[in-house]
Amino acid sequence: MAQTPKSSDESSGPHEVSAPTAPTTVLRIRSLLPSLAPAEQRVAQRVIDDPERAAASSITQLAKDCATSEATVIRFCRTIDFSGYRELRLALATEAGQARGARTNIPELASDINPDDTLVTVVQKIAYTDARAVEETGAAMDVEVLRAVIDALANARRIDIYGVGASAFVGADLQQKLHRIGLTSFAWSDAHVMLTSAAILEDSDVAIGISHSGTTIDTVQALSEAGRHGARTVAITNFPRSPIGFADHVLTTAARETTFRSGATASRLAQLTVVDCLFVGLAQIRYTDSRTALETTYEAVRGLRLHDDRRRRRAENAPKATAEGDDSGTDITTGNDD
Repeated sequence: MAQTPKSSDESSGPHEVSAPTAPTTVLRIRSLLPSLAPAEQRVAQRVIDDPERAAASSITQLAKDCATSEATVIRFCRTIDFSGYRELRLALATEAGQARGARTNIPELASDINPDDTLVTVVQKIAYTDARAVEETGAAMDVEVLRAVIDALANARRIDIYGVGASAFVGADLQQKLHRIGLTSFAWSDAHVMLTSAAILEDSDVAIGISHSGTTIDTVQALSEAGRHGARTVAITNFPRSPIGFADHVLTTAARETTFRSGATASRLAQLTVVDCLFVGLAQIRYTDSRTALETTYEAVRGLRLHDDRRRRRAENAPKATAEGDDSGTDITTGNDD
């Protein structure tokens, strides 16, 4: 039986760290890019490519650079929730200054892989892109939405997870984590199975759709079917205004697509960052049940591991784990003891 989740007041305490900083303007614009009109997309891309130059440009100059009108620039500003171009310029200039201060000794790397890049450069660019995806996903995380999803999962009768392609592997990871702490969950990647499973959900269930683009037909249709039958729906996507954005709760990632789809790696890591936040938050508010389940499942597979004599003797002689200790070999922060 799931324990009752803590309220936000109960979960906060003297040792609680502050929430991640609010998502930057460039992150927000990038996430909304596919939903913008073509002329607005040109303005958005210009800002994304060089926010400092955009901050220093007049509205007339920016419109000229983007081969559009000043009215389009103003419309773009309002679409991304700014009152006008002046407010956008101020936000861009402020954030550019903060970024310079935070990254004084860290060189910016172009994330695109070029044909003449050395292998060393390829490694550096991939590591940089992946690290930025995780960092920016954390910065863009809406903690209140995350808390609402965690509460829904904690009280769900059953959890369905939908995803295809690379997102299917992320879905399988989430399902394995949820299963390890005793929650009934299923990860589906076949379109027919997704729909048939979604059709038998009810209002005590939760359905999670994972799609980087938010436009994957199989995932969108399955999540819609689950919602039609009353299930609470959750989307994990890079683009909150994409077709999958109809979900009751949308958790946004922040990964960049690049040449040779090295961004596909970054998008998977960004999705896994969201998955880890969900899992740890869920395990935390179900702490006793989660620890018991992790210890039980660890013991179930312990005999399948290879141990040398020294490790076996140490394990046999080790004191039994207590509620305060952590000698069981399990880690509630990961759910993984391999």
